[in-house]
Amino acid sequence: MFEIKPLDRSKEETIQNKIDQKSKPPGALGMLESLAKQLALIIPVDDKIIISQPTMLVFAGDHGIAEEGVSIAPSEVTQQMVMNFLNGGAAINCFCRSNEMAIEVIDAGILLPIEDSRLTIQSLGKSTNNFSQQAAMSVEAVEEGLLLGAAVAKKNIEQGVNVLGFGEMGIANTSSASAIMAAILNLPVSDCIGRGTGINDQAMHKKRSLIEQAMTLHQKNMNTPIGILACVGGFEIVQMTGAMLKAAERQCVILVDGFIATAAALVATKINKNATDYMVFCHQSNEKGHQLMLRHMNAKALLSLDLRLGEGTGAALALPLLRAAASFYNDMASFESAGIETV
Repeated sequence: MFEIKPLDRSKEETIQNKIDQKSKPPGALGMLESLAKQLALIIPVDDKIIISQPTMLVFAGDHGIAEEGVSIAPSEVTQQMVMNFLNGGAAINCFCRSNEMAIEVIDAGILLPIEDSRLTIQSLGKSTNNFSQQAAMSVEAVEEGLLLGAAVAKKNIEQGVNVLGFGEMGIANTSSASAIMAAILNLPVSDCIGRGTGINDQAMHKKRSLIEQAMTLHQKNMNTPIGILACVGGFEIVQMTGAMLKAAERQCVILVDGFIATAAALVATKINKNATDYMVFCHQSNEKGHQLMLRHMNAKALLSLDLRLGEGTGAALALPLLRAAASFYNDMASFESAGIETV
């Protein structure tokens, strides 16, 4: 479905040498140096890093398991937050504005639909099924969702975007992300779950029990990434996965946000391992499962700010670091050009 080429690393030594010759001690800019090298491999233009029209994609979807009370809010809040995104009042809007990043909001399948020309509507249904009782969705819905997500990414890339951020909204989607993580990494559910938006001990116990129940119920059908998405995924997670895969196919930078977006990234890498080359992991969430997932993916996040909001907030906050990495790579003097003698 997706033909993703690994990064062409034929110029990696040249890029690293350019970074090392900047007027600084080797490695003195830390993670910005590895970030600059990755960007120079993905989006080079005439030996420079050019960041073009960075855009945040926020996918919204509701989850049937929310009916079990595993979140502090009911599913109706998904619709309310989507309206907040459209009206520019959410945290992600503030961070996108402050960092000159466009935003597109996508209805991937929310319970209470919205008719608004500002919303990209490609709904797979009004909420997934309760995956503790039955499969979240059909395999056909997963395949359709991957293509729909890919279409959003393709549209933006064809308009000149070469950096795509990924965020989400969906009450109870940490339950889905935890289940995906447990299934793919073969970990105990207790290692994968957290308090999400702040559930109490009773809800936390219920959340763990329901996901464990789902692991047993769907065990025989979770042998592939598509099967895992069908059994315990979310509509927004499926479409994010498809969009990430298309972005990698088109050699676009993928800004991965927090726990939910990283679960989508994990699935994407299981569908095509080359997708990892194009991913920048933007922040380490305060959600325990996210920290463990990053370690399993050998990923080091750019930021650690105790965030646990989602929406793409961490990805938007990381964009200035990409711009800084591009700036030093493009414009910082070398020792030679600055006339600085080195021993």
